[in-house]
Amino acid sequence: MTPRTNAHRLLTQVLAGEVCPPLGDRFGYRVDGDGRAFLLPGMGGVTLGVRVGDPATGHAADHLEPGLSVWHPDPAANHALQYLACVGNEVTVLGGHRPTGRVLGQHAFVLVDLADADEVAPGDRVAIRARGQGLRLLDHPAVVVKNLDPDLLPHLPVDTAPDGRLRVSVAARIPRSAPGAGTGMASEFANTDLMGVTDVRIGDLVALRDQDHRFGRAYRAGYVTIGAISTGDCRLFGHGPGPTTLFTGPAEAFDLVDDPTANIGADW
Repeated sequence: MTPRTNAHRLLTQVLAGEVCPPLGDRFGYRVDGDGRAFLLPGMGGVTLGVRVGDPATGHAADHLEPGLSVWHPDPAANHALQYLACVGNEVTVLGGHRPTGRVLGQHAFVLVDLADADEVAPGDRVAIRARGQGLRLLDHPAVVVKNLDPDLLPHLPVDTAPDGRLRVSVAARIPRSAPGAGTGMASEFANTDLMGVTDVRIGDLVALRDQDHRFGRAYRAGYVTIGAISTGDCRLFGHGPGPTTLFTGPAEAFDLVDDPTANIGADW
């Protein structure tokens, strides 16, 4: 059974943003961890060909951001997007056809999974129905929830186990050595890059061993963080596919079940 929550007490706030253009610099090339120069598409814009459920790695890309990369040119409004947009929130592209999608996660931008992404261009404005920050699991006080739309929770492989722990199915268990870039940052901002992790899909639920994301992102023995993979390939040292934080708390508060199909998009 889906855990009880305080969803009825949450507010919905409509956030404004726009699709950021793809980003680059005048020198073009970057250098990977083996000293090889590369020039590949990556952050920003509208990225086609990779959606929820597709492999996160194996692409000719760097800092792969699937779907729409959304920001706001005003710094304060952009911080509101980063901190308040939650996985599963509804996103509407404004004007004309008005296609809708869902927030996939955060990275340098808020990432949006959208079936009609090929009808969208950089500069198009979007509205995000932000709801989820402040969500609590009433019967699991040791587990902290981050970045999760409460309407998505019933569609995730998450319930209360007979022994009272939070049972979560995960597609992969991530070793303590994997977290790289993103460590030390607020767990509502961007995501955690994972080094050496290759066999995951966009949207996969993964368990990060010895990661405490309650007040930032940090190593803490005996803690677990559950996240959803929101970004893909990256060639730089300390980077890689990254999950957006969804649940975090003491390891004994969780009952983890291995399931290679565990993904936020299974019932998207």
